[in-house]
Amino acid sequence: MESESKLQNAIIKLLESNRYYVVKVVTANRSGVPDILFCKDGIFCAIEVKKEGKLSKVTELQKLHLEMIRASGGKAIVADNLETVRKTFIGE
Repeated sequence: MESESKLQNAIIKLLESNRYYVVKVVTANRSGVPDILFCKDGIFCAIEVKKEGKLSKVTELQKLHLEMIRASGGKAIVADNLETVRKTFIGE
């Protein structure tokens, strides 16, 4: 099972290889901000990364932030594997 930080790094490499502007959030001015923020075709996107099999560990505050991004016209997901990110944002 891959660690969360290794999965984050793999996701960032995938997104950057597709020429997206990517930021890994280390600390934010508020709790619950997703781990990875990026811009895809002019759309604000976010990914909350969880260790494989730990999708149920998303906190209510994290869920709220993801929903606020969606409500603002962005795209936001929780991912515990690279394939989910590839299918959602790369279209492979």
